[in-house]
Amino acid sequence: MDWVELTFSTLFGTLRDVLPIVLVIVVFQFLVLRRSLANPARVLIGFVFVVLGIVLFLIGLETAIFPLGRGMAEQLINQATAGGSGWLDYGWIYLFAFAIGFSTTMAEPSLIAVAGKAGEISGGSVGILGLRIAVALGVATGITLGVYRIIYGLPIHWFIIAGYIVVVIQTAMAPRKMVPLAYDSGGVTTSTVTVPLVAALGLGLAGAVPGRNPLIDGFGLIAFAAPFAIISVLAYAQLSVYMARKGRSGGSRK
Repeated sequence: MDWVELTFSTLFGTLRDVLPIVLVIVVFQFLVLRRSLANPARVLIGFVFVVLGIVLFLIGLETAIFPLGRGMAEQLINQATAGGSGWLDYGWIYLFAFAIGFSTTMAEPSLIAVAGKAGEISGGSVGILGLRIAVALGVATGITLGVYRIIYGLPIHWFIIAGYIVVVIQTAMAPRKMVPLAYDSGGVTTSTVTVPLVAALGLGLAGAVPGRNPLIDGFGLIAFAAPFAIISVLAYAQLSVYMARKGRSGGSRK
C-alpha cells in the first residue's frame, strides 16, 4: 500500500469513526438544548485538527511504531535464544520491556492531565511528579511480568487475578482519598502513547518466540498495566502516610 492510498483510507476510516460523536453533539446541541454553537468557526477548525491529528497518528503507528516494536522484539529474542533459554539470557528483553513501560507512561498525556488535576485539587498534597513516577513504575513492572508470561507461555488469568487480589487488599488499607485516584491512574495508563508501543512489543515477541501464537500470546500485555499501576499508586500513598507518621512521631520525641 503506497502513501497516498494509506492516507486516504485512514482519512475515510477516521471520518467514519468520528461521525457518530459529531452526530451526538449536534443532536444534543440543537434538539435538546435548542441553542446554536457559540463559535462555529472555531469548533469546525478544532474538528479538522482532531481528524488530521488522528490520521497522522494512525499512519505513524502503521508505518513506524508497529514495525519498530516487532523488529526490536525479534532482534532481542534472536539474541536471547542464541545464548540459551535461562532467565539471564532474556535479561535485555525484560530490561527493554521495563524501560518501554516506564518511559511511555511518563510521557502519557492522559496521566499528565490526571496528575495535574490531582495536584491542583489537593492543594499540593498529592505530588504530581511522585504520582507519575509511581504509576510508571507499576506499569513497567506489569509489562515486564507480561513479557515473562509470553516468553514462557504461562496462563494470563493467574497474573491478572493475583494482581487484582493485591489491589483489593490494598484498597482496604490505603488512605481513602487516594483510592479513586489510584483506580483512575490505572485506567489512563492504557492510552495514546502506551498502548501502541506495548501492543507492538507483545505481538513482536509472540511472533518471534518459538511455539507462541500471536493471537493468544501477543495480546493481553496491555492488561498488565492497569492493576499494577493501581498497586503502585496505593503503595505510594501508604508509604507517604507511613513517612508522615514517622516524621510526626520523630518530631514529638524531640
